[in-house]
Amino acid sequence: QVQLVESGGGLVQAGGSLRLSCAASGLTFTRYAMGWFRQTPGKERDFVATITWSGASTAYADSVKGRFTISRDNAKNTVYLQMNSLKAEDTSVYYCAAQARVRTGLITGAGLYDYWGQGTQVTVSS
Repeated sequence: QVQLVESGGGLVQAGGSLRLSCAASGLTFTRYAMGWFRQTPGKERDFVATITWSGASTAYADSVKGRFTISRDNAKNTVYLQMNSLKAEDTSVYYCAAQARVRTGLITGAGLYDYWGQGTQVTVSS
């Protein structure tokens, strides 16, 4: 079955950096565009970043633009989220997701993603 497994979360001071990884299995990775979302308790799951199947195009939420970078390694079936200049408001559970509806497009709606990981906690102390 399809599995998306996130790793790399943890506790970091404000201004620091973390790199999240999401390893995919059970699917043909290049058929999927990938995304990162985040969710805090009691709130909706928010879009963070997305990348097309080839990695040629990316899109970001305004709140992370210029600080976060999404990338992928199709040879390793892995998508990454490099997070720099972290702020307390970035504290959340981060989820990776895969969608095959528009693998060449930049989809920001969580409801359009087919598969989800279990999430990894990122805590930024101020």
